[in-house]
Amino acid sequence: MRSSRYLPFVLLGILPLLWGYSWVPGKLGVMYSNAFVFAALRTFVPGVLLLALLPLTGRPLRPTGVGLTAAVGVLQVGGFIGLTSTAIVAGGAGHTAMLANTWQFWLLFMAWMALGERLRGGQWVAVVLGLAGLVLIIEPWGLRGILSSLLTLAAALCFAGGAIVAKILRQRHKVDLLSFTAWQTFLGSIPLVVAALLFPGDGIQWTGAFIGSLLYSSLVATALAALVWLYILNALPANIAGLGTIGTPVIGVLASWLQLNEELSASEIAGMVLVVLALMLLALLGLWAGRRPHHEPGSRLLKRPHDLRQRASR
Repeated sequence: MRSSRYLPFVLLGILPLLWGYSWVPGKLGVMYSNAFVFAALRTFVPGVLLLALLPLTGRPLRPTGVGLTAAVGVLQVGGFIGLTSTAIVAGGAGHTAMLANTWQFWLLFMAWMALGERLRGGQWVAVVLGLAGLVLIIEPWGLRGILSSLLTLAAALCFAGGAIVAKILRQRHKVDLLSFTAWQTFLGSIPLVVAALLFPGDGIQWTGAFIGSLLYSSLVATALAALVWLYILNALPANIAGLGTIGTPVIGVLASWLQLNEELSASEIAGMVLVVLALMLLALLGLWAGRRPHHEPGSRLLKRPHDLRQRASR
């Protein structure tokens, strides 16, 4: 019984490894296929598998709030994975992983504009740190890999926008997380499937590296990681669960350096340190806000930014 009590914390330590390492297979996958083809395969397959789990677990197959669920899927699956898969063709996996995880900063701004949730106190400090790190990572003064960086930032904006829509969905409907994740993944994969059919590229090179990358990206980083994340959310408060995701971009950078021999400039390293510090500050602010007896209106979104994260890789 003691082991089951600690299992959520063990899984919380494993999940960043699953998500963080996924950037390496993501890079390898687009080396042997068109980016849209790889993105479609890595999302459509787990979407179908997760949908198959619904009747097996006694859940209705019909989605809740199908319009909003589809919107979240298009933004967080179709937009995020489609754009990052395209960006990673020319950009480094670690570089892309770090920029993609800036979605939490954009989420704060979007919540302010769309939901009236004002930024307060330490949130501003985190945003300033994050934006400073962003500039150092992109290095706009050199224009090196600027298109890849812009595509990744667009992906982060898509993910943050999806989080806003997901919050609206949860306000209007009672949402089952497994059903939501399954339909979000499946519906979000449809635009990618269409794009893959319209722009198939030069076809797929069915090498061992491609097959391994596809299996990891679809079955481990998407399907299995989604189930692990749902288990963690059901076992732990969302603000504690969110602390475990801080390591995702760090693992992505380290794995890319070790396996792909990607080198980082001093500016990129400094920027990544600032982004990680900003993410840690946001997570700690969320943890502190979750323990307060009363919450200010501007801190509502910080309590649960991470329970909106249902996806494949970072």
